[in-house]
Amino acid sequence: MNVRKKFGENAELVWKDRKRFMGMPLSFTRYYLIRKKGSWFKIFSDVGFTYSNIEEVNLYRIYDISLTQSLAGKIFNTGTVVLFSNDERNPKFVLKNVKDPFKVRDVFSNYIEEQRKLNNVHITEFQS
Repeated sequence: MNVRKKFGENAELVWKDRKRFMGMPLSFTRYYLIRKKGSWFKIFSDVGFTYSNIEEVNLYRIYDISLTQSLAGKIFNTGTVVLFSNDERNPKFVLKNVKDPFKVRDVFSNYIEEQRKLNNVHITEFQS
């Protein structure tokens, strides 16, 4: 994927991966974390071969991260990272069977906090 061609001159690819089967990227589901300097930071999911369905979420909208890993995932070092956001269209953004899920979770967690600070977004929690 040519990031600059799709998103402009200031865009850079920070992270990318594919949905994996038994540790191998045998899927047409691709995930991208793109930063456009001075403007935005988004996660994209691109699904399809002949027809593409592309979903995106701004990082500052994500309020929680979940990680699951099956026995096969532990063997092949893959797992599913779920990003929960306050986006109406896509409240649950699933990165299914990505490589090194714990590293991916940490990368996203750090960038999410950075984007919240830059956009002055605060997540409030209520207890009953």
